[in-house]
Amino acid sequence: MSQSQPQRHSKSKSEQWQWENATAGAAAGFATVAAMHPLDVVRTRFQVNDGRVSTLPSYKNTAHAIFTIARLEGLRGLYAGFNPAVIGSTVSWGLYFFFYDRARQRHSKNKEGKLNPGLHLASAAEAGALVCLCTNPIWLVKTRLQLQTPLHQTQPYSGLYDALRTIMREEGWSALYRGIIPGLFL
Repeated sequence: MSQSQPQRHSKSKSEQWQWENATAGAAAGFATVAAMHPLDVVRTRFQVNDGRVSTLPSYKNTAHAIFTIARLEGLRGLYAGFNPAVIGSTVSWGLYFFFYDRARQRHSKNKEGKLNPGLHLASAAEAGALVCLCTNPIWLVKTRLQLQTPLHQTQPYSGLYDALRTIMREEGWSALYRGIIPGLFL
C-alpha cells in the first residue's frame, strides 16, 4: 500500500464519537451507582412499604433507614443488588448514548446534520425504549435483591446469577419483563 492511499480500516469521526459517548456514559453510570447505591436501596424499600405488616422493617425517614439497614444488615444490606445495579447502569448509559447517536445520525441524513427539537426528542425516545428492552431483566433482579432482608426465613436468591436462573426456572422468561410497559413510558 502506498503512502498516498488512505487506510481502509480507519474509523470515521462519527463512529469514533459514538464509542466515546457510549464509553463516557458507561463510566458515568458506574460512578453514579458506586457512590449512590445505598440511597437506591432505601428508595426501593420505601416504595414497596405500604404500612401493612411485611417482611421489611418500617423506617421513619431516609437517615433512619440507612442506619437501620446498616445496623441490621451491614454493608451487605446497603449494597444489596449492587452487582445488577452496576451492570444495569453501566450498560444502560453506554447503550443509551450509542443508540441516541445512531438514531440522531439516521434522522439527520439529508438534513445537513442539523436536527430540529422534535427529531432530537424522537432520537432520545427511541434510545430510551431500546435501552429499556435490553435492561429490564437486570433492573428486575436488582429490585428483588434489594428487597431481601434478614427478616426472610431464607434468602430467595444468593446473587445475580442465582436470581436470573431461579426466576426463569420458576416464573418463566416473561417474568424478566414485568413492569416493561411503565418502563417504556418512563
